[in-house]
Amino acid sequence: MKRLFSIRKPSLWTKTIVAAALSVSLLAPAVYAAPVEPSAAPAPKALNAENATTFLNDFFATEQIKSQYVGASVVIVKDGKTVAQRGYGFADLETKKPIDPASSVFRIASVSKTFTAAAVMQLVEQGKISLQDDFTKYVKDLKFDNPFGKPVTIEHLLTHTTGFEIRDPQPEDIHSDFEKVVEIEDYVRGHMPSVVREPGSAYMYDNFASMLLGLIVQKASGLPFNDYMEQNIFKPLKMDSSRFLLDKKLKENLVSEYDAANGKHELYAVTPTVMPQGGMFSTAEDISKFMIAFLNGGSSESGSILKQATVDQMETYRSSIHSLLPNTTYGFEAPIQLPGAGSSSSVIAKFGDIVGTSSLMFLIPEQKTGVFITYNKIGPLRDFFYQAFIHSFFPAYAEPAKFDAFTPSTSDSLNKFTGIYTDLRLAQLNTSIEADGKGSLMISDAFLGPRVLKQVDKNLFVDSLTGKFTAFAIGSGDEVLYFKEPYLNPLGYGMKHKAPTLFADIAKDHPYEKAIYTLKTLGHYSDIEDEKFNAEQSVTRGQFVKHLMEISGLKGSSTEELVFTDLEGHSAATFVQQAYELGLVKGTTTNLFEPDRNITRQEAAVMMWRVFSQQYPAELFESVKLSGETDKWALPAVKMIVKLGIYGPEVQEPEKGVFNYASKKVLNRQEEAAILYSLLTRPLDVIVSGFMQQK
Repeated sequence: MKRLFSIRKPSLWTKTIVAAALSVSLLAPAVYAAPVEPSAAPAPKALNAENATTFLNDFFATEQIKSQYVGASVVIVKDGKTVAQRGYGFADLETKKPIDPASSVFRIASVSKTFTAAAVMQLVEQGKISLQDDFTKYVKDLKFDNPFGKPVTIEHLLTHTTGFEIRDPQPEDIHSDFEKVVEIEDYVRGHMPSVVREPGSAYMYDNFASMLLGLIVQKASGLPFNDYMEQNIFKPLKMDSSRFLLDKKLKENLVSEYDAANGKHELYAVTPTVMPQGGMFSTAEDISKFMIAFLNGGSSESGSILKQATVDQMETYRSSIHSLLPNTTYGFEAPIQLPGAGSSSSVIAKFGDIVGTSSLMFLIPEQKTGVFITYNKIGPLRDFFYQAFIHSFFPAYAEPAKFDAFTPSTSDSLNKFTGIYTDLRLAQLNTSIEADGKGSLMISDAFLGPRVLKQVDKNLFVDSLTGKFTAFAIGSGDEVLYFKEPYLNPLGYGMKHKAPTLFADIAKDHPYEKAIYTLKTLGHYSDIEDEKFNAEQSVTRGQFVKHLMEISGLKGSSTEELVFTDLEGHSAATFVQQAYELGLVKGTTTNLFEPDRNITRQEAAVMMWRVFSQQYPAELFESVKLSGETDKWALPAVKMIVKLGIYGPEVQEPEKGVFNYASKKVLNRQEEAAILYSLLTRPLDVIVSGFMQQK
């Protein structure tokens, strides 16, 4: 498995600026490029103790994998027994304390959702909950909008098809105040989202839905959620090191958690204090007890938690955009795609990410096999692990899909798929799809750049770069509504946008037309018929910072004390404050920001450079040649922005390899649109990897 390139931190404007917000979200899985396909696998190996242990030792010894964890804990079960249970690396780098799968405690993040779902299904067995009930039957007097005349049911909560407006954890929900106590119900009532899509119509990974399920467990059982889980899940299975509250014993065995550069995170607490959607602590050994019971019809030597019929329900996928791309069961989701094979409906999985930890549990019920892996550093190790495990022991699930004879759509009929799509959960993740005029589609995003999609089945296309599938959901009028792709967020749909109305002064042949109308499609400009854009109008410092924050999905700082004295009451105040907190703008000796002063192009370049310079080596940009005037303090920034291509047609190349950025010119609206468009669409990591390979 060859490592394609090495960059200091995950890049991309949307990953960079949004880091403060997304790093504390319970990501369903974190966004990473797909693993490289292994070479052709030999005949499947028998999954026994010897082969499993050899596989684990070999996998964790490879150089590429060793760089992706500080400590990792893994357990493999089959036919009611543990066949391998191993720890690798360290629970703490400083003390060199080794990982022990029996005692090393990890935050398992969103894998918690499976346990919350199991609790719900116990109460369904007892007749205390019905899957078709309106959830407000259990949580009364909630105030929220639902204009669809269709209730959100317990089943919708379990399958992530609620139609809720996104409500992910906020940065302040991860903190160091261990005395702070926030109840689940108080958090729910303070953050309840509206229903913005018809319930049941689309798949969006939904942390809030799983929090509601935890509250419903409380209401239906009459017990606090944590107590219910201990008495009805953990105790029967003798999961003695599993809790939703960090008690003294667990704290002593909790692994230290690390960032991408192996910097140690401080110990943190979460809000709400008991977090059903992602707050569970456990060990690999404890998770093995759950997997063994679940794969045995809900019972094991340790105890019983579910009936066979309930387990069968939880193993069954409830929706899919295509048979090769299932969505969710009650408590599980589809595994990552394998090239050419899609996501096997014979495998049920649960991913989890929280600050400093990534996890994956996957079960193959027909093989009576379960695997759990967790490690104290967020990253794609689990994706490599899953692919390697399947190829080694169950390669049939990785075999290329076979399709019936199929007549691809004509070039004209492919046009219905073209347009701009935005992820339902992460609005800053956008994809453009165009017809290539050769009977295929061209897909492009800011992670992998443009590549061809070739149709292989009705509404199903294969990515020419990786062999993975992209599928589309079609409405009753044959219109495309959503799509599902394997990279930006494989656990959810992207919504297709309607074409925007036109600005009165921006014709289709305008040099900035694509940038301006893409931003308008995405909602960054008002969609009023015949409104003027005023392309030559100057942009102020406050406006530019506000727009940078908005395209990144950020909503401004909640800090009440502003660092700049001239921001009080200004429309950009919270955004400038947030930019200061993230390092995009610096303070001055006068404590003024001058938000209404027009911004020069070189000032704008420096703001962006302050982020990118933390990721990309400066030496990659030193050789860029500029013409025209640029102040000395802005030279490194302008060189970087030019080489990254973050500009529009205004940048001239008077002679080959020499660029005039017009650094001292005031930035206008059309030029700003080109910058924002570039930040949203250019695959900067891929571009920089090319620079590094050239050097």
